[in-house]
Amino acid sequence: MIRRNQEFLNKVNMMMDILLTVFAYVLASWVRLDFLNGAEGNPAAVGGRTVLMAFIYALMQFLILSLWGFYNTTRTRRLRWRIRTIVIGVTISILLASTFLFAFRLEDFSRGVLIAFYIISMTLLIVKYAITLLVFSRFRKKGYNLKHVLVVGTGELAQQYKRDIDEETELGFHVIGFIGNQHRKTATEDIFGNFGDLDYHLSMLDLNEVVIALDPEDYPKIREVISVCERNGVKYSVIPFYNDIIPANPVIETIGKSKLINMRSNRLDNVGWNIVKRGFDMFASALALLILSPLMIFIAIGVKLSSPGPVLFKQKRIGYNRKEFQMLKFRSMKVNDTEETAWTTNTDPRRTKFGSFLRKFSLDELPQLINVLRGDMSLIGPRPELPHFVEQFKETVPFYMVKHQVKPGITGWAQVNGYRGDTSIEKRIELDLWYIEHWSVGLDAQILFRTIFGGMINKEETRCSTQ
Repeated sequence: MIRRNQEFLNKVNMMMDILLTVFAYVLASWVRLDFLNGAEGNPAAVGGRTVLMAFIYALMQFLILSLWGFYNTTRTRRLRWRIRTIVIGVTISILLASTFLFAFRLEDFSRGVLIAFYIISMTLLIVKYAITLLVFSRFRKKGYNLKHVLVVGTGELAQQYKRDIDEETELGFHVIGFIGNQHRKTATEDIFGNFGDLDYHLSMLDLNEVVIALDPEDYPKIREVISVCERNGVKYSVIPFYNDIIPANPVIETIGKSKLINMRSNRLDNVGWNIVKRGFDMFASALALLILSPLMIFIAIGVKLSSPGPVLFKQKRIGYNRKEFQMLKFRSMKVNDTEETAWTTNTDPRRTKFGSFLRKFSLDELPQLINVLRGDMSLIGPRPELPHFVEQFKETVPFYMVKHQVKPGITGWAQVNGYRGDTSIEKRIELDLWYIEHWSVGLDAQILFRTIFGGMINKEETRCSTQ
């Protein structure tokens, strides 16, 4: 029943998107040409030709979004993903349309209409999906439009899946029961039978999907379980027993009959995205150095007057691909013998009064813009650490060295979430890994925004020792 309903809702959803896009183009034409310019009789203004072009745009945009997987029947796509995909799809369709109009020299089509259409169509689609997800979330929390799932497995992995969907009720999944080892300590009361009973229950139960969540000791049965699901024509998903270490977006590669799961692939391995990130780093760091140069000169004078020693503090750090580089900072401490091995604390006696002020507002980090321009660092990424501590943490902190698969940053996801300086290294690595796995241009923009508007002020005290 839910499958037929889902198919109907998907068709209605796609038709609404096409009609919204048509409406957006007609509205853009009216606003730009009739309402603002009063261009009555203009062939580009609202009329039969406008409606025809609107349908062509709508179908092209629909096709692009479809190729992007936008209309796939999955419930795990969050609003953020949908917004990002809408922006990409609408942008590509507008660029293709503009290229077509330019190539065929169709001068009676207004660029102003295209710009207005771009903004209106994107806004309408985003608002529509925000409202749709909110409405479906409310319905699903009340028990409507649920997807009924049978879980194969009774161990901790199966119970973790149950806890996860219970916490995210807006997704609309409902576990109707479990099949597996009835004698396991973690087994639930909702067990329909042992593995041998799976065939019978798949033929009798009204369900939408099977989730296979077998613990390592039950994995010899996975071929049998999959065979039963295939024989009954039931869709199934597999939660691997190494679920705790598999990343959010693994890449599967094939060599002959061997399928390799690349556990640490990330979007920045893509040359195109790497060029985009590097290009922004170069542009933004050069612009920031130009704008902030008067402030940096003032800080340099202050550092020189605060205590004997150089203006810039150069320190070895471990960066991309575990290579050492010299990270630059304005010197905020008295020259000492422990600068390569000592951890900076909240009330570090080595700090100067002026240095304490610089650290409070992260102004000592400004010379790292030079590191970014050089290519040693990025504006955003995991913070680089001293070689001494890298050697220590790689033995004690799980997955610590994974952070070196991307360039280190002046600021990062851990820092804007409050984990900077003398804070939990385990939590910092957890946030750094999340950033690497979920990197996007939008995420970088969010981190940069949060850094500029509040993230530069840290919790360090501005007092320092007078010794």
